[in-house]
Parts: sequence; structure tokens; C-alpha cells
Amino acid sequence: MLGCGHDEVVITRNTTESLDTVINGYDWKPGDEAVMAEQDYGSIVNQFKLMERRYGIVNKIVSVPNHPKSDEEIVDLYASAITPKTRLMMICHMINITGQILPVKKICDMAHSKGVDVMVDGAHAIAHIDFDMKDLGCDYYGASLHKWLSTPLGAGLLYVTKDKIKDLTPTIATWTEKADDIKKLNHTGTHPVHTDLAVIDAINFYEKIGKKRKEERLRYLQRYWSDKARNIKGITVNTPEDPTKSCGIANVGIDRMKPAEMANTLLKKYKIYTVAIDGQGVHGCRITPNLYTTTAELDIFVQALKEMA
Repeated sequence: MLGCGHDEVVITRNTTESLDTVINGYDWKPGDEAVMAEQDYGSIVNQFKLMERRYGIVNKIVSVPNHPKSDEEIVDLYASAITPKTRLMMICHMINITGQILPVKKICDMAHSKGVDVMVDGAHAIAHIDFDMKDLGCDYYGASLHKWLSTPLGAGLLYVTKDKIKDLTPTIATWTEKADDIKKLNHTGTHPVHTDLAVIDAINFYEKIGKKRKEERLRYLQRYWSDKARNIKGITVNTPEDPTKSCGIANVGIDRMKPAEMANTLLKKYKIYTVAIDGQGVHGCRITPNLYTTTAELDIFVQALKEMA
């Protein structure tokens, strides 16, 4: 499904566990630097802060624009934070608060040319957009399978390219640790095996739908409402207009309404559930239709935006 070896992937419990396993597994030295973005997931940024307190590393934080002019603008932004002391860079495949898709391969190529590893937060990308892991060129990738693959809660994945496995130290000891065996990175003791078994069914269902068809359907639904919303006075869409830079997720704000008030009104008055985002350079509600969402339902949402604006 991912286009990589079975010996490079393990099932974890979620994206947080996957990425934290990598961050914790690094042999950090005082003064080592890590690069990340203001828009990255808060608990993962906090994991880097723990490393800062524990090992004396330095965290460099950039801010990704909601409407970049080009891929090169994003690549140059991350490049500007790199110094000879930089060891690890974290980037999102798809920024969770806006749905913006970053140019992962271009960022990875740039970082590798400077001797920096890249860890990708793919929480919302797996079974959402069609991609090949090897084409991305990243060193580490973490994701949650309970989001767009629709497994039960408690299933995620961790990808580590084969030559990087030996350099990571597990945070929980395994029965027999082999330095180059990725299974050393997901030992957590007894866990609910039925969750793991359901992953196979979820993959079968996803592939029966078709990777390309699912991506096209999700992008169609997002564009159906967001294209209309961009033309409403008093509305700000916080997601790039270029259709290749987003898929099913987008973020929209009402100029004179706090995101929390907006989300509360959508739920109580219109029976529409959203997530309020008010920070990290984004002020609005995250909108996430799924395959089964109808255009009639999205028409109600667009009308609600008009009335609220």
C-alpha cells in the first residue's frame, strides 16, 4: 500500500507515538538543532521541547504561510532555519489545521543536501491522498490509521527507511533487540490485537474503493464548498486555492467572528460539527467532509456561512 518494504514499517497506536518514538530515539547532544513549524501538531512540538530540557538541544521554529506563492517559497523557508548543527527537521505532509499539502520531496531533497534528516507527520495523508513512500524521500514517517483509513481507534504506523533503523534507540525494551530490526520500535507489551487485525480489512476496503478515486472524491467535496466560500464577502479561506495543494480538508473563517463562536453556531444552529482553530497563524474552523458527505449537505454549510457572514 505504501510502496516500501515490510521491514521498514510497524503498527503503532497513533501518529504521536510514532513521531515521539523517533524523537526520543535520537542520540541527542547539547547544541544539536531541530527544525519544525509553528503549524505542526502541538504535542509533537512539545516532545522536542522535552528534548530541549533533557539534552540541551535547540529548537528552530518557522511559520508556514497559508497561501505560499510557490513550492520554492516553502523550501526556502525551511532551508533558512538550517545550520551546521541541524540534525532533524519535522514537516507535515498535510497541515492538520488547514489541509495544506507541503512539497515533501523537494523539502527532503534540500534537507538531505545539507546533511539533515527529515521526519514527516502524515497523520492526515494516509488513505487520503495517493502517494508512494519511497518517492517522498523522507527518513521517518508517522501516521494515524484511525483517521482516513478508518480503522478502530488505536492504530497508527511508523515508517523508518532501512538504513536509519539501527541509529534509533527504543524507549521500551524488546525481548530480543536487533539493532536493524524495526520491530524494536513498537514493543509496548500486551495490546488489543483486534485493532491490528482490523487494519487488513481497512486496507482491503480502501483499495477496493481505489486510491485515486478516493483522493479525487475528497478533493471534489472540498472544492465544492470552498470555491463557493471564497466568493462570499466577509469569509476567509485559510487553505491554498491551488487544487494540488490540498485535498479533503480546508479551513474557513468569518472575519468578524471568533472561531469558537463560529464552531458553536454551526453546531447548535445548523447541526454541523467542525473544529475551531484559533492560533498558529490560522483563525477559522477546520472542515472535513468524508466520502459519504453529500453535496446537498455542503449546500447547507455554504448557506450557513453566508448567513453567518
